[in-house]
Amino acid sequence: MSGIALVRKPGPRVAEGIVTHLAREPVDPERAAVQHDAYVAALAEAGWRPVYAPRADDLPDAPFVEDAVVVSGRLAVLTRPGAEERGPEVESVAEVVRGLGLPSVRIAPPATLDGGDVLQVGSTVYVGRSARTNDEGVAQLAALLPERSVVPVELKGVLHLKSAVTALPDGTLIGDPRHVDLPGLLVPEEEAGAHVVPLGGNRVLLSAAAPQTGTVLEQRGYMVMKVDISEFERLEGCVTCLSVLVAD
Repeated sequence: MSGIALVRKPGPRVAEGIVTHLAREPVDPERAAVQHDAYVAALAEAGWRPVYAPRADDLPDAPFVEDAVVVSGRLAVLTRPGAEERGPEVESVAEVVRGLGLPSVRIAPPATLDGGDVLQVGSTVYVGRSARTNDEGVAQLAALLPERSVVPVELKGVLHLKSAVTALPDGTLIGDPRHVDLPGLLVPEEEAGAHVVPLGGNRVLLSAAAPQTGTVLEQRGYMVMKVDISEFERLEGCVTCLSVLVAD
């Protein structure tokens, strides 16, 4: 599998990003930029062509581009972030989506929906009911994706659904049962191990902060690419947040 990786470079104010469930720690913008470049290089190595959204240096959370758009097949659903200050991030992502030739629709008020709350697994779309995504957001997404089965999921103590659970290429859910109640969870060895990006075939992307989980995944037959995104993890980010993959 290959295609486009939609990404956005972090700006000089990245350290000011919103923190909800973690104590604020210092973030080094220069180190974040270096880590982001390495993250994008890993996607490119796996066959995904980087396409950059316009820089948004006045929007600290802008590199977490996943929250601005959900892509289902060839349809781009432009979100309505639950944090009002993140709303301006969506317009520049919409511009890129148009440039890619993807048809787009929008989540409309009073709904809120963050892309980080949307986990697509085969024909099922799990949507976290969170501080950032409300019931109307879940309902609108379900109406926009009539061919998919949209399943609301309750969360405990995490920002987004994909802060707690993601899916391996074979559809196995990997996540933390302290934060989400879903059947058949593979419990990772480290918290960061709950965040996996399938890259096509047997390749997956994983945080360098989850080495033991990486070993478990390799034992299951996966080729694990590890990236250090520690500066973004201090901001409740993870490997899923920093890109949107659009398959050819």
